[in-house]
Amino acid sequence: MNIFRLLGDLSHLLAIIILLQKIWYTRSCAGISGKSQVLFAIVYTARYLDLLNSFVSLYNTSMKIVFLASSYATIYLIYLKFRATYDRNHDTFRIEFLLLPTVLLALLINHQFSTLEVLWTFSIYLESVAILPQLFMVSKTGEAESITSHYLFALGSYRGLYILNWIYRYSTEGHYDLIAIVAGVVQTVLYCDFFYLYITKVLKGKKLQLPA
Repeated sequence: MNIFRLLGDLSHLLAIIILLQKIWYTRSCAGISGKSQVLFAIVYTARYLDLLNSFVSLYNTSMKIVFLASSYATIYLIYLKFRATYDRNHDTFRIEFLLLPTVLLALLINHQFSTLEVLWTFSIYLESVAILPQLFMVSKTGEAESITSHYLFALGSYRGLYILNWIYRYSTEGHYDLIAIVAGVVQTVLYCDFFYLYITKVLKGKKLQLPA
């Protein structure tokens, strides 16, 4: 554990809190991509199956449970409790175009060809692109509410901080994971345009508007 990983985890947790608070207090999931949330639930399920047979620390286990529980809670709110507010007409990204390539890539490029290792690798690949339905939805509508923008910024910051964590670990421990690093860089690059618009618009009190 180092400061960059801790801040990354807290940023990730903050993104989840912002999203759940937005849905619960507005009683609406407008502007939220249910497809991205389904992908994130798949990511956490595939990655945290090791909860059944390994224990690293109370912190590690607690965070895994929080991410799993919150992802399924979000899906419940979007597709069941507040389904009348879900904007299906704009959430049209074909997630099979993300699922199939990441499954194949995990089978071909992994550290070890075992069930848990392939599932972990798949989760890393899928997480790097899981936000695409949300970004596609925002670009399709042409704007994003400030709360949704804060959620995306916190989520992007989490991955950026994890890149700093990997750099720190390599410089102090000589440890690196090429699969996680490459996927993390891809994920961060996807946020770059959004980061620029967020800083120039949202922090000035304006609604975020994206080019069509």
